[in-house]
Amino acid sequence: MDANDIMRRMAHNNAWANLRLHRAIGTLSDADYRAPRTSFFPSLHLTLSHILFVDLFYVSALEGTATTAVWDELERFERDGTFAELRDRQRDVDRRLIAATEGDLDGPVQMPRGTHIQTDRRGAVLLHLLQHQIHHRGQAHAMLSGTAVKPPQLDEFFLADELPLREGELRELGLPVG
Repeated sequence: MDANDIMRRMAHNNAWANLRLHRAIGTLSDADYRAPRTSFFPSLHLTLSHILFVDLFYVSALEGTATTAVWDELERFERDGTFAELRDRQRDVDRRLIAATEGDLDGPVQMPRGTHIQTDRRGAVLLHLLQHQIHHRGQAHAMLSGTAVKPPQLDEFFLADELPLREGELRELGLPVG
């Protein structure tokens, strides 16, 4: 297994974990979804919005189209965005992230910051983004445990013996089965 394959598999797992988490969160009322909770971002909505907009920024950078304009939309989305909109946009950016795992992992990625353009290697940006997702998705998972909805299992990985546990979800996402 080469490094690109590892990144692609991690991106597949990322999309699958988001699907499971979003299914559970989607059963909450809007009030429960937006309710204050203990975490770095003080609600499920704000945590998932942060994940989404960081993904939008970094995936755009991986595609060579990043701008700081994405941050201008974040404040509006935190206030007015719906869970349905977030879920659909996250699924789209998850597909783009999978596609972004192709290419030279040592190649440069440019990320516009307020005062400069930050440049790093593609592989480093992918690892950073995947770790960011895992970190904040875990926070959302913990917040969900404070609701009436049972948090879904997110820590299965794609081992062959566990295929029956995720096959339908992989098909739903259009990801390889097996």
